[in-house]
Amino acid sequence: MSTDARRHAPAAARNREALAAALRPFLPARGLLLEIASGSGEHALHLAQRFPDLTVQPSDPDPGARASIAAWRAHAGPPNLLPPLDLDATEAAPFPRAEAVLCVNMIHIAPWAACLGLIGKSAAALPPGAPLLLYGPFFRAGVETAPSNLAFDADLRARNPAWGVRALEAVAEAAAPAFALEAVVEMPANNLTLCFRRLRSGPRPRRTADREDSHAFP
Repeated sequence: MSTDARRHAPAAARNREALAAALRPFLPARGLLLEIASGSGEHALHLAQRFPDLTVQPSDPDPGARASIAAWRAHAGPPNLLPPLDLDATEAAPFPRAEAVLCVNMIHIAPWAACLGLIGKSAAALPPGAPLLLYGPFFRAGVETAPSNLAFDADLRARNPAWGVRALEAVAEAAAPAFALEAVVEMPANNLTLCFRRLRSGPRPRRTADREDSHAFP
Protein backbone atom coordinates (compact mmCIF):
# COMPACT_ATOMS: atom_id res chain seq x y z
CA MET A 1 0.00 0.00 0.00
CA SER A 2 1.34 3.43 -0.96
CA THR A 3 1.99 5.88 1.86
CA ASP A 4 2.52 8.86 -0.44
CA ALA A 5 0.22 11.60 0.89
CA ARG A 6 0.68 13.86 -2.13
CA ARG A 7 -2.55 14.90 -3.83
CA HIS A 8 -2.69 15.78 -7.51
CA ALA A 9 -5.09 18.49 -8.73
CA PRO A 10 -5.31 18.45 -12.55
CA ALA A 11 -6.40 22.10 -12.61
CA ALA A 12 -3.32 23.12 -10.63
CA ALA A 13 -1.05 21.39 -13.12
CA ARG A 14 -2.80 23.12 -16.02
CA ASN A 15 -2.93 26.60 -14.51
CA ARG A 16 0.21 26.97 -12.41
CA GLU A 17 2.36 28.60 -15.09
CA ALA A 18 -0.37 31.06 -16.10
CA LEU A 19 -1.06 31.89 -12.45
CA ALA A 20 2.61 32.49 -11.65
CA ALA A 21 2.89 34.80 -14.67
CA ALA A 22 -0.25 36.73 -13.64
CA LEU A 23 0.96 37.12 -10.05
CA ARG A 24 4.48 38.24 -10.90
CA PRO A 25 3.69 41.98 -11.38
CA PHE A 26 1.93 42.20 -8.02
CA LEU A 27 4.12 40.12 -5.73
CA PRO A 28 6.71 41.84 -3.53
CA ALA A 29 10.38 41.26 -4.32
CA ARG A 30 10.84 39.46 -1.02
CA GLY A 31 9.00 38.69 2.20
CA LEU A 32 6.30 36.23 3.21
CA LEU A 33 3.62 35.10 0.75
CA LEU A 34 0.79 33.55 2.77
CA GLU A 35 -1.44 31.19 0.81
CA ILE A 36 -4.87 30.46 2.26
CA ALA A 37 -6.65 27.20 1.35
CA SER A 38 -3.59 25.70 -0.32
CA GLY A 39 -5.33 22.41 -1.09
CA SER A 40 -2.95 19.87 -2.59
CA GLY A 41 -0.01 22.26 -2.14
CA GLU A 42 0.99 22.21 -5.81
CA HIS A 43 0.55 25.95 -6.30
CA ALA A 44 2.58 26.71 -3.16
CA LEU A 45 5.35 24.42 -4.37
CA HIS A 46 5.38 25.94 -7.85
CA LEU A 47 5.40 29.52 -6.55
CA ALA A 48 8.23 28.76 -4.14
CA GLN A 49 10.22 27.37 -7.05
CA ARG A 50 9.41 30.31 -9.33
CA PHE A 51 10.02 33.04 -6.72
CA PRO A 52 13.04 31.97 -4.66
CA ASP A 53 13.35 35.37 -2.94
CA LEU A 54 9.89 34.98 -1.42
CA THR A 55 9.10 32.77 1.56
CA VAL A 56 5.92 30.83 0.78
CA GLN A 57 3.70 29.90 3.71
CA PRO A 58 0.96 27.42 2.70
CA SER A 59 -2.04 26.69 4.90
CA ASP A 60 -5.25 24.68 4.93
CA PRO A 61 -7.82 23.72 7.58
CA ASP A 62 -8.07 20.16 6.20
CA PRO A 63 -5.61 17.65 7.72
CA GLY A 64 -5.45 15.64 4.47
CA ALA A 65 -4.54 18.77 2.52
CA ARG A 66 -1.84 19.67 5.03
CA ALA A 67 -0.45 16.14 4.74
CA SER A 68 -0.34 16.55 0.97
CA ILE A 69 1.42 19.92 1.26
CA ALA A 70 3.96 18.45 3.68
CA ALA A 71 4.55 15.50 1.34
CA TRP A 72 5.13 17.76 -1.68
CA ARG A 73 7.49 19.86 0.45
CA ALA A 74 9.45 16.76 1.49
CA HIS A 75 9.52 15.45 -2.08
CA ALA A 76 10.53 18.56 -4.01
CA GLY A 77 10.19 21.63 -1.85
CA PRO A 78 12.86 24.33 -1.94
CA PRO A 79 14.02 25.88 1.36
CA ASN A 80 11.71 28.89 0.95
CA LEU A 81 8.60 26.65 1.20
CA LEU A 82 7.48 26.45 4.85
CA PRO A 83 5.52 23.67 6.58
CA PRO A 84 1.74 24.14 6.25
CA LEU A 85 -0.31 25.94 8.89
CA ASP A 86 -3.79 25.04 10.11
CA LEU A 87 -5.68 28.24 9.20
CA ASP A 88 -9.41 28.66 8.64
CA ALA A 89 -10.84 31.91 7.27
CA THR A 90 -14.10 31.35 9.17
CA GLU A 91 -12.50 30.94 12.61
CA ALA A 92 -11.22 33.50 15.09
CA ALA A 93 -7.48 32.77 14.88
CA PRO A 94 -5.66 35.56 13.02
CA PHE A 95 -3.44 35.15 9.98
CA PRO A 96 0.30 35.62 10.51
CA ARG A 97 1.85 38.85 9.31
CA ALA A 98 2.74 38.71 5.63
CA GLU A 99 3.81 40.85 2.69
CA ALA A 100 1.18 39.27 0.40
CA VAL A 101 -1.82 36.97 0.76
CA LEU A 102 -2.98 34.59 -1.98
CA CYS A 103 -6.17 32.54 -2.18
CA VAL A 104 -6.80 30.24 -5.15
CA ASN A 105 -10.19 28.70 -5.92
CA MET A 106 -11.62 28.94 -2.42
CA ILE A 107 -14.36 31.54 -2.07
CA HIS A 108 -16.78 29.84 -4.49
CA ILE A 109 -16.57 26.49 -2.65
CA ALA A 110 -17.05 27.97 0.81
CA PRO A 111 -19.75 30.03 2.54
CA TRP A 112 -19.72 33.79 1.99
CA ALA A 113 -18.49 34.09 5.58
CA ALA A 114 -15.20 32.55 4.41
CA CYS A 115 -14.72 35.37 1.90
CA LEU A 116 -15.47 37.95 4.60
CA GLY A 117 -13.05 36.24 6.97
CA LEU A 118 -10.36 36.08 4.31
CA ILE A 119 -10.69 39.80 3.65
CA GLY A 120 -10.82 40.85 7.30
CA LYS A 121 -7.92 38.69 8.42
CA SER A 122 -5.84 39.71 5.42
CA ALA A 123 -6.47 43.37 6.24
CA ALA A 124 -5.10 42.77 9.73
CA ALA A 125 -2.10 40.75 8.47
CA LEU A 126 -0.93 42.96 5.61
CA PRO A 127 0.92 46.28 5.77
CA PRO A 128 -0.25 49.27 3.72
CA GLY A 129 0.38 48.77 0.02
CA ALA A 130 0.52 44.98 0.22
CA PRO A 131 -1.56 42.81 -2.13
CA LEU A 132 -4.43 40.42 -1.48
CA LEU A 133 -4.55 38.18 -4.57
CA LEU A 134 -7.56 36.07 -5.51
CA TYR A 135 -7.90 33.58 -8.36
CA GLY A 136 -10.98 31.77 -9.60
CA PRO A 137 -14.26 32.23 -11.48
CA PHE A 138 -16.23 35.45 -10.95
CA PHE A 139 -19.34 37.11 -12.31
CA ARG A 140 -18.90 40.69 -13.49
CA ALA A 141 -21.55 43.34 -14.05
CA GLY A 142 -21.84 44.26 -17.70
CA VAL A 143 -19.73 41.31 -18.86
CA GLU A 144 -21.44 38.32 -20.43
CA THR A 145 -20.94 35.25 -18.26
CA ALA A 146 -19.44 32.19 -19.92
CA PRO A 147 -21.90 29.27 -20.10
CA SER A 148 -19.33 27.11 -18.30
CA ASN A 149 -19.34 29.46 -15.30
CA LEU A 150 -23.14 29.52 -15.20
CA ALA A 151 -23.22 25.72 -15.24
CA PHE A 152 -20.49 25.59 -12.59
CA ASP A 153 -22.42 28.00 -10.37
CA ALA A 154 -25.59 25.93 -10.69
CA ASP A 155 -23.67 22.76 -9.82
CA LEU A 156 -22.06 24.37 -6.79
CA ARG A 157 -25.37 25.65 -5.44
CA ALA A 158 -26.99 22.25 -5.97
CA ARG A 159 -24.22 20.69 -3.91
CA ASN A 160 -24.38 23.36 -1.19
CA PRO A 161 -26.68 26.42 -1.25
CA ALA A 162 -24.01 28.44 0.58
CA TRP A 163 -21.54 27.96 -2.27
CA GLY A 164 -21.48 29.65 -5.66
CA VAL A 165 -19.48 31.75 -8.09
CA ARG A 166 -19.11 35.19 -6.49
CA ALA A 167 -19.73 38.55 -8.08
CA LEU A 168 -16.57 40.61 -8.42
CA GLU A 169 -18.47 43.74 -7.36
CA ALA A 170 -19.70 42.04 -4.18
CA VAL A 171 -16.17 40.99 -3.26
CA ALA A 172 -14.82 44.48 -3.95
CA GLU A 173 -17.57 46.04 -1.83
CA ALA A 174 -16.81 43.67 1.04
CA ALA A 175 -13.12 44.56 0.81
CA ALA A 176 -13.70 48.30 1.14
CA PRO A 177 -12.53 50.41 2.90
CA ALA A 178 -9.42 48.36 3.71
CA PHE A 179 -8.61 47.38 0.12
CA ALA A 180 -8.88 48.90 -3.34
CA LEU A 181 -9.25 46.72 -6.42
CA GLU A 182 -6.12 47.47 -8.43
CA ALA A 183 -6.22 44.98 -11.30
CA VAL A 184 -8.37 42.32 -12.97
CA VAL A 185 -6.39 39.85 -15.08
CA GLU A 186 -8.15 37.59 -17.58
CA MET A 187 -7.07 33.97 -17.17
CA PRO A 188 -7.59 30.71 -19.07
CA ALA A 189 -10.84 28.76 -18.66
CA ASN A 190 -12.87 31.91 -17.87
CA ASN A 191 -11.11 32.59 -14.57
CA LEU A 192 -9.75 35.87 -13.21
CA THR A 193 -6.84 36.93 -11.07
CA LEU A 194 -7.74 39.89 -8.84
CA CYS A 195 -5.27 42.16 -7.08
CA PHE A 196 -6.63 44.09 -4.09
CA ARG A 197 -4.17 46.59 -2.59
CA ARG A 198 -4.16 47.30 1.16
CA LEU A 199 -4.92 50.98 1.65
CA ARG A 200 -2.74 53.17 3.82
CA SER A 201 -5.65 54.28 5.97
CA GLY A 202 -9.09 53.05 6.82
CA PRO A 203 -10.52 50.46 9.19
CA ARG A 204 -10.83 46.77 8.58
CA PRO A 205 -13.77 45.75 6.37
CA ARG A 206 -17.18 45.66 7.99
CA ARG A 207 -18.79 42.25 8.56
CA THR A 208 -22.34 43.52 8.22
CA ALA A 209 -23.60 41.00 5.65
CA ASP A 210 -23.68 37.26 6.24
CA ARG A 211 -24.26 36.62 2.55
CA GLU A 212 -24.05 38.37 -0.76
CA ASP A 213 -27.04 40.30 -2.01
CA SER A 214 -28.89 38.24 -4.59
CA HIS A 215 -28.87 41.14 -7.04
CA ALA A 216 -25.09 40.73 -7.37
CA PHE A 217 -25.63 37.65 -9.52
CA PRO A 218 -26.73 37.57 -13.16
